[in-house]
Amino acid sequence: MASPMTRRAAVSGLGAMAATLAAPAFARGTAPDRPEGSVTATGVVFEDRSEAGRRQIGDPGLPGVAVSNGRDVVRTDESGRYRLAVTDGDAVFVVKPSGYRVPLDANNLPRVSYIHRPDGTPTELGFRYPGLAPTGALPESLDFPLRRVDEPSAFDVLLFTDPQPATEAELAFVRDTTLTSVLGTSAAFGMTMGDIVSDDLSLYPRYNRMIGRVGIPWWHVGGNHDLNFEAPDADLSRETFKRVYGAPYYAFEHGQALFLMLDNVRYLGIGTAAPGARGGRYEGRFGDRQLTFVENILRDWPKDRLVVVGMHIPLITDWAPADPANTTVDRDALLALLAGRPSLSVAGHTHTTEHHYLGGDGTHHHHVLTAVSGSWWSGPYDRRGIACADSRDGTPNGYHVLSIDAARYTTRFVAASEPDRAMRITLDSQYNARTPELARAYTVERLLGSPIPVEAVGSTDLVVNVFDGGPRTRVTLRLGGGRAAIPMGKVRQPDPFVTQVFARNADTKKPWVSAIPSSHVWVARLPSDLGTGTHRADVKVVDEYGRARHEAMIVEVTGA
Repeated sequence: MASPMTRRAAVSGLGAMAATLAAPAFARGTAPDRPEGSVTATGVVFEDRSEAGRRQIGDPGLPGVAVSNGRDVVRTDESGRYRLAVTDGDAVFVVKPSGYRVPLDANNLPRVSYIHRPDGTPTELGFRYPGLAPTGALPESLDFPLRRVDEPSAFDVLLFTDPQPATEAELAFVRDTTLTSVLGTSAAFGMTMGDIVSDDLSLYPRYNRMIGRVGIPWWHVGGNHDLNFEAPDADLSRETFKRVYGAPYYAFEHGQALFLMLDNVRYLGIGTAAPGARGGRYEGRFGDRQLTFVENILRDWPKDRLVVVGMHIPLITDWAPADPANTTVDRDALLALLAGRPSLSVAGHTHTTEHHYLGGDGTHHHHVLTAVSGSWWSGPYDRRGIACADSRDGTPNGYHVLSIDAARYTTRFVAASEPDRAMRITLDSQYNARTPELARAYTVERLLGSPIPVEAVGSTDLVVNVFDGGPRTRVTLRLGGGRAAIPMGKVRQPDPFVTQVFARNADTKKPWVSAIPSSHVWVARLPSDLGTGTHRADVKVVDEYGRARHEAMIVEVTGA
């Protein structure tokens, strides 16, 4: 997104664009801002029939296409021309309309924006990672090429969050787990919801080369580990991100859906961290300017069409619902703008997997995605030397697939190393409730399974971690012998499996990692009359979208 070039998108449903193409030159919402010291950007959005990347004779201007400075949204006139006020640091970007594609660089990163930083990033700030070089005066004509393509209304999107490699070795983990597993995908594009790396922004080029080999366009927003920590405030905290990826927030259309990629990591500036900590604090906040952009871009979007919002910090989280560094303090303003529309928002940040239903009527679905890095690439290590990286709430590290068909959608979790698994079934009894030291020393060969002595059956729980479970998920247990199905109860507790994994492998995990209460664990007590012998336990899960999954385990009961 660093320079004005064209994008890829498909032309399904030009009739759906009719209202947009007939729109006036300026948005009908908030009046365009004219701040003091601003200059006027002018240019043309054109159809790149020549495929030259620069406008040639025979490349017509495209009317009704949205262009923004991050606050105001204007529409191109009948000749494809636009005018926008721009100040130092603003990003000017085109909003890809459905049925068109934009330019991609060698790593399949969309290039749809121009950052206006006449004097470059201030050198006196002493940034560790380079920011923006001086751009000088605005180009005489800031043009955006688009190419017409076929774009169906049904498509898949790969959803990543928090790859977060801190080292070159951990970047290889990203490559050899998640990225390798999506090679050959039929998805239309991918999205990463921040924490692309873990503070070391020099890893961006190698990461980008890897993500580019997937072979599809890939959109990014930044996380709290993608900041320039030397910045005095939020306005200068994304200089390296802007240089590499372009606009820190933006929008695009695909099929019959609108995607809003928002930046809700509000950096409070160097020196605001707790004593002894480096850098500064941050909070989850969109801010007035970004929310005005959302209001303006939604004004011309049909109310019956899907809106998908990507961000880093969750709107709300089960893990820390009152912490401004882990939730978004002005989420209600965004929800008010989305009210009355089919909508979904996705986030990362907490390294947990969660579903929330927000808004006054609970119709807005907010999905906190599983981190690609799981528990920050904590061990133990598999036979390839790659960290197993189970998340703190027991979900394996992985990614999600968003499937859209017009205004309808579903999501699906894919574990990076076990793509066909949707849940983990374990047994939790007094024989497994040992101290971590005893667990490491005496029960290395057992991990929350059977056999269990017959006298302990009535005090043993069968525990199911539904990796992508939520408040609408239903879980039932059926044991053999003609027994009736047992509805399992949702319990907010740590997953006993990862509790023991972390205890047994303390030397290979990050020091801050521990099992935390999970929002997707179900428990049922085994019946006390389950006698000695070998039994089959079948678990049925009906997920957030009404889809059924079945898994089973063998339970051995020993004794007289």
